[in-house]
Amino acid sequence: MNKNYYAVLMAGGVGSRFWPMSTTENPKQFHDMLGTGDSLIQKTFKRLNKFVPTENILILTNERYNDLVLQQLPQVTQEQVVLEPAMRNTAPCILYAALKIQKMNPDGIMIVAPSDHWIEDETAFAEDVTTCFKKCEEEDVLCTLGIKPSFPNTGFGYIEFDKKSTTAIKKVNQFREKPDYETAKEFLAQGNFLWNAGIFMWSVKTIVNAFKNFQPGQYALFESGISAYNTADESNFIKENYPKAENISIDYAILENSKSIYVLPATFDWNDLGTWGSLYDKLDKDENENAIVNSKVIAADAHGNMIRSPKDKIVVVDGLEDYIIIDKEDVLMIYPKSKEQDIKQVVAKVKEKFGDEYA
Repeated sequence: MNKNYYAVLMAGGVGSRFWPMSTTENPKQFHDMLGTGDSLIQKTFKRLNKFVPTENILILTNERYNDLVLQQLPQVTQEQVVLEPAMRNTAPCILYAALKIQKMNPDGIMIVAPSDHWIEDETAFAEDVTTCFKKCEEEDVLCTLGIKPSFPNTGFGYIEFDKKSTTAIKKVNQFREKPDYETAKEFLAQGNFLWNAGIFMWSVKTIVNAFKNFQPGQYALFESGISAYNTADESNFIKENYPKAENISIDYAILENSKSIYVLPATFDWNDLGTWGSLYDKLDKDENENAIVNSKVIAADAHGNMIRSPKDKIVVVDGLEDYIIIDKEDVLMIYPKSKEQDIKQVVAKVKEKFGDEYA
């Protein structure tokens, strides 16, 4: 296994659209959403560990999830858990992790990957990533994986690549914001647009230089802690300085400014598992198209439902179609799939009426 390969696993999000399973105290990446026996973060770690040495995988997460990470990933040390004392979007934490890796190994090549995505063909994923790693070893470029769109999705950003390119890895023309439906249809018709999955690869040298050029303030802030990184002094430096970082995404901070970005159209199926509906799409269904996780279900005149309960709980459903039915110890949610984007507002109402402990 290549000792220069590193992974930064992003595990700080809350995933509020997966409420009531996903809460602020115990978000979706720490749950077995697919009923496979592994939580999403465990599945992601195993996927990356096929080509990245165990000790070279860093987990980027919020301070409050430190114990959850160590419980679920006993193979990692405390030093591999990179804690954010404040929420500052993706650019600051990626720079912080890159500087830590650069201090360990100036020849490091790294992947930044979300901890909560669904990828079935893990061999194809590993091949795609290592293809990009090789390009990043040879050239000062930033690489990303793009997903071939299967429908005009308005919930993803898009990557426009050079239509004239004949190579597997294609030059990126620009990143495009989440479009409206008509614009998304135009993107698909043009044939050179991919969904932005938020999976990035680069050498630590290239990404650090990109911050130096495009985000000099951020670079100066985090570079001032070089002597503390990977030592006992790191925690104090980060607690004092991290909250000073600008709240900005890696897309805005670096990717939209750089002229050296390349995209490889992914050869694997992918789902960002952003909503109960997206999870429903990926699960096996019964004869009535109900997706069932953990439950023992008796269904009558019930079709197209997403049903989840504690292990082996009996759930009786009659006369419901296209509903999300989630039974958790202290919360039961029965909600139309067509309104799943409103679950964030439901969580806000629950907080307001019953307190933060349920959200």
